[in-house]
Amino acid sequence: MNKKTKKREPEARRIYGDIIDMPHHQSKTHPHMSLYDRAAQFAPFAALTGYEDMINEEINQTNRP
Repeated sequence: MNKKTKKREPEARRIYGDIIDMPHHQSKTHPHMSLYDRAAQFAPFAALTGYEDMINEEINQTNRP
């Protein structure tokens, strides 16, 4: 651990001391999500489907003699 991290730790304990050592909540009604499923939520996706194809077509038309 570097000096900066050690220096900040007591301040974090002071600020979050009332909740920092509490047990992690586990839902009784919803099953635990796997790491694979959690990662899939943040995976990149094509928000503009076909946009790249449209840009490439425009480039092809612009470069034609």
